[in-house]
Amino acid sequence: MGIVVNQTSKNILTIFFALIIGGINTLYFYPEFLQAEYYGLVVFLLATSNLLQPIMSLGTQHTIIKFYSSFNQKKDRDSFLSSIIFIPLIIIIPITFIVIQAHDLIGEFLSIQNPIIESYVWIIFLVAFATSYFEVFYAWSRVQLKSVFGNILKEIYPRLSVFILLILVGLEIIGKAEFVWWLTGLYYLRLFIMISYSLSLYVPKFSFKLTSNFKEIVLYSIYILLAGSAASLLIDIDKYMIPQKQAISQTAYYAVAVFIATVVEIPGRAMFQILNPLVAKALNDQNFIYLDKLYLKSSKNLLIVCGLFFLLINLNIDSFYQLMNNELYSEATLVVLIISTAKLVQMSFGCGPAILATSSFYKITLPFSVAMAISVYILNDYLIDIYGINGAAMSTLLVIVFFTFFKVIYIKCKLKTQPYNLDSLKIIFVIFSLYILIEQVNIFINPILEILAKSILISLIYLLTIHFLKLSYRINDVLKSFKKD
Repeated sequence: MGIVVNQTSKNILTIFFALIIGGINTLYFYPEFLQAEYYGLVVFLLATSNLLQPIMSLGTQHTIIKFYSSFNQKKDRDSFLSSIIFIPLIIIIPITFIVIQAHDLIGEFLSIQNPIIESYVWIIFLVAFATSYFEVFYAWSRVQLKSVFGNILKEIYPRLSVFILLILVGLEIIGKAEFVWWLTGLYYLRLFIMISYSLSLYVPKFSFKLTSNFKEIVLYSIYILLAGSAASLLIDIDKYMIPQKQAISQTAYYAVAVFIATVVEIPGRAMFQILNPLVAKALNDQNFIYLDKLYLKSSKNLLIVCGLFFLLINLNIDSFYQLMNNELYSEATLVVLIISTAKLVQMSFGCGPAILATSSFYKITLPFSVAMAISVYILNDYLIDIYGINGAAMSTLLVIVFFTFFKVIYIKCKLKTQPYNLDSLKIIFVIFSLYILIEQVNIFINPILEILAKSILISLIYLLTIHFLKLSYRINDVLKSFKKD
């Protein structure tokens, strides 16, 4: 677990820095410089490109992670990597042809409720292409157990790009409409940097010789394509559906709330960059003892750390919104609580998603993903009409809770392992007990000082409770070191 802790800690620092920049963008610069209409447009374009990205990549990034460690000979690894980077073109070329031929029709369909979208249809496909190949080469570096630099490009680079571009908009150096095109260009610069870095880590001897299991690789890619496309609906379908039913400004309010709520999953996002290749290797080597250790520890550690993030976010949410110039954004306060609860449930699953995606029974990811996508679409269609953006958040929570339960049961049946134990119940009890107790506390001072004071109070009470209940040996070791000092 040493390499997991090492790179996870570095990735957490990277994501924290990205969060600070993203927070400035989301809470101040976006609302101030782009305002709700163009902010909603940017959210819609990027969310829709994220829906398309798994299709255009054909699941290749997951294929690299699953199969790379199964090849013991360099020549086999070289053949694998040489062929894998061309697989996305199977989808990208026909999609490009369709967009060229049906551009106006697509534009009319997407802009029924908000005409501003029609002029930016190409952005969706251009960004999807850039992010698709970025993920492919990021996976290339991750299987070399080098995840930190790619994580910087994944998390910090796009937020820093937005930060700089929004300043240029504020200084009237570029216009709001130009912002979107400049951002697209910077996505392609990021792709070029990622390709260069990945090749610096490992340059295969390129050949057109296919591996002996190429058919299996292609079938896996197709399954992951279908499963990934369906899974992307769960992440971004709400941002796509809200503009079809509500004013596009509601998308901006929802996006800010989701951004705040997803802080809860920062430790998981950091850990999975290095954990997923290790899970794939354990499965390829049939090292089920190590896999069980990864599964249980990742669940418990993520539940503890993400639980702290959950408390910090939701118990400071009113102060966060007071820092914004536009009070309308605070309409989405309940969205933050609902989505952050969903993220906490998701993180408690530990490395379960990696087990499903890289195991011999990976095909089950497709029916799970399709069922989740259909469920969230149906619930969104019904609940958004009744509860607006709160309904979209409720749909996400219901689907994640329901299907996480079934995924846990499925892995238990297949591998006789599961991520939860009595400690898991204790941690959940601590999290929600503290939320109910501290939620009643109001300090009524400057929002920044209130966030600082509450965060210190929450962290001390939470970590000491975890320590006294002996729920984390790492936290206990840290606190013991302070006692010695």
